[in-house]
Amino acid sequence: MRLNKFLSFCGIASRRKADNLILSGKVSINGKIVKDLNYRVNLEKDKVYVEGKLIKLPPKVYYLFYKPKGVLTSLYDPHHRETIKPFLEKLPYKVFPVGRLDKHSEGLILLTNDGDLANLLLHPRYEVKRVYRVWVTPKIENKKIEKLLKSGIKIENKLVKPLSFKLLRKDKTKWIYEVAVKEGIKREVRKMIAYLGGKVYRLVRIKFGPLSLKNLKPGEIRPLSEKEVKDLFSFVSQLKNSKILDKTSSAEFT
Repeated sequence: MRLNKFLSFCGIASRRKADNLILSGKVSINGKIVKDLNYRVNLEKDKVYVEGKLIKLPPKVYYLFYKPKGVLTSLYDPHHRETIKPFLEKLPYKVFPVGRLDKHSEGLILLTNDGDLANLLLHPRYEVKRVYRVWVTPKIENKKIEKLLKSGIKIENKLVKPLSFKLLRKDKTKWIYEVAVKEGIKREVRKMIAYLGGKVYRLVRIKFGPLSLKNLKPGEIRPLSEKEVKDLFSFVSQLKNSKILDKTSSAEFT
């Protein structure tokens, strides 16, 4: 990990300001001042100090966040639109969102500083299940849903099929559906609804892998419980093992 990234990750300063600290001789590693901006920190061996104070990596943390509607899943926007950054600033550690929800969608997002876990959960090969609750008009014909489940549609040059697509109930003038997908393609569910002839009025992600939104309210953040962390890592372990088994089984028949 580059030195400026290390300092930023530890919450010392932004990468740009970290560069200034390094160039001004305020950063030392293993007792020697380092002004090389390309220096890569050995996380197992190097001891990094800023103005004589030992800097340590923060613990890995995991939070559930209910992203409100109308907010970008980003920490910065060049057009000065509202982002999730103000919600994250009250947390004791620097975190980032695992994946995105578009501006007009809402619901569950995992926040963490665990890059390895995030990369695995978002990698297309693992096909992590996402479940959405969608308010739609008009009511969608069953035969259209059945066709979608059977044949799928092309989104971004990829043939995709929902894992499930079921009507839950009617809410005044809207029909509420629960849709499960595995691809994580941008605006995937909205594009499916449009293909079926429906208009989305509200879209809420209620599940991501083993994690559930439950009673969390818009804008709220809470740490994962011990059980949720355990379930998350068990889920990740199963994902990796299943892909290893798939690869081994395929190799046996080649």
